[in-house]
Amino acid sequence: MHIICSDLEGVFVPEIWINVAEKTGIPELKKTTRDEPDYDKLMRGRLKILDERGLKLADIQEVIATMDPMPGAGRFLDWARRASQIIVVSDTFIQFAGPLMEKLGFPTLLCNTLEVDDSGRVTGYRLRQADGKRHVVRAVKSLNYRVVAMGDSYNDISMLKEADAGVLFRPPENVIREFPQFPVTHNYDELKAALIPALEGGA
Repeated sequence: MHIICSDLEGVFVPEIWINVAEKTGIPELKKTTRDEPDYDKLMRGRLKILDERGLKLADIQEVIATMDPMPGAGRFLDWARRASQIIVVSDTFIQFAGPLMEKLGFPTLLCNTLEVDDSGRVTGYRLRQADGKRHVVRAVKSLNYRVVAMGDSYNDISMLKEADAGVLFRPPENVIREFPQFPVTHNYDELKAALIPALEGGA
């Protein structure tokens, strides 16, 4: 039996912080885990920018409310549920995810939490656990499931390495160069084709 573990942003929905950067006109917020492998460094930089610019949680949620899943994401998730089971494992935050999960049909999501004060200012963040994506795969494998993992960024690599099979989906060139052991897919049809042999036990 197999379970698919998948990243969220860049796989099923656009990158939230890039959309926030574009809507607010703050280009510094465009940096994501596709660019920076140190997640704590990335988040501390984001929180500093939010504080300097006076952006609050409600401002980010307003942007997220205008976002839609990537074309074809819903159909792919329907296929994945029929072919296996799927868990979305993300470094996003529960305060961000609600509207996007609704548009995706509420797949199972494991993610993190923001710390927000009474004024709505984002003061920090709490990881569910350090290197949480890898730990999810390890926990699922401990239940005697084979795990197929997919993602696009530096913060997905430990999950892909821990899985029985890992696939990159629309990764940037720097990630492709640094991790050539993973097959690269560019659309959902290619992703299905890469996953099917793994789900049939061929990987």
